[in-house]
Amino acid sequence: MKDVQSPERLFDETALFLHRVIQDLPEAKRRLVERLHSSNEVLRGRKVLVVDDDARNIFALTTLLESHEMDVLGAIHGRQAIEVIQNTPDLSAVLMDIMMPEMDGYETMREIRNDPRFRTLPILALTAKAMKGDREKCLQAGASDYIAKPVDGDQLLSLLRVWLHR
Repeated sequence: MKDVQSPERLFDETALFLHRVIQDLPEAKRRLVERLHSSNEVLRGRKVLVVDDDARNIFALTTLLESHEMDVLGAIHGRQAIEVIQNTPDLSAVLMDIMMPEMDGYETMREIRNDPRFRTLPILALTAKAMKGDREKCLQAGASDYIAKPVDGDQLLSLLRVWLHR
């Protein structure tokens, strides 16, 4: 993976990609993956903003995140997302849809990153567009990471654990 931010994330993504059976891994690697997948401690009580123009997506992600004891805020477009971010000092992460009317996710992320207070805020780009170059385009616009829709809940939670563990 290009631009991998941690060895844990690289290992986790590789294991998911290869569909390796956790029990077949060496003991140290098995404990690492189990810790990434099972610990809700890093998620508990954290505030996450879900930005998506489709209420069904906000509902599905909210249900998943709240089941892991996270506090979820929602926004249906980029301008609203920026307002929520500016008014929520304890925000831990943002899940950003890319394809939105009015102000798309790329533009929204660039504007968020222009504010020095939010340069390190984890932003995970979510997009149904899974074409070659999309991941790089998301990262260039300011995303910390990228996940394709339909979102795999385990993969999303793993990404959040890695980014919030920092």
